[in-house]
Amino acid sequence: MGLMRVLPFAKHLLREHAIPGTVAIDMTAGNGHDTLFLAELVGDGHVYAFDVQEAAVLATRRRLEEAGLMERVSVIHDSHHTVQDVVTDETRPITAAVFNLGYLPGSDKTVTTSGKTTIDAIEQLLAVMAIGGVIVVVIYHGHDSGKAERDDVLAYVEALDQTKAGVLRYGFINQVNHPPFIVAIEKRA
Repeated sequence: MGLMRVLPFAKHLLREHAIPGTVAIDMTAGNGHDTLFLAELVGDGHVYAFDVQEAAVLATRRRLEEAGLMERVSVIHDSHHTVQDVVTDETRPITAAVFNLGYLPGSDKTVTTSGKTTIDAIEQLLAVMAIGGVIVVVIYHGHDSGKAERDDVLAYVEALDQTKAGVLRYGFINQVNHPPFIVAIEKRA
């Protein structure tokens, strides 16, 4: 068996935490692939999916409707840094969240996530997630705003108190063209 590539490893982490009856959050819905994956995992739980772009919201809804899983998901046309305002009365444990940073593939590359809103969203998630919950951040840094966001997010997570969160960095370091990597944050306290 070879080394697990970055995106399969992200799914592995999510599969371990987004279990039936729990809440999972796709912080960057994009084309809806991760949202659908989470909806399949949570069973009678629930998924919240955020995106600032209308095209992403529509693509995510279409993908969920085609799979017959729309009733498990709330798709929110807003920034991920509003998560605490949206997910307010949830009684089920929030056990998994995922970010795919950067821009929506096939769309306007000037509309990107930013370090400020991503860090704000991570802080909000850590405040509401269940102990043992995981936040998977896939960092795409092959563009200028991606490099700035990568640096901001890494500085933030490297400073997290290890008694409150465990932080893992996973990715290939000997590949060309800025391969994406994962930062996984497990809530400890």
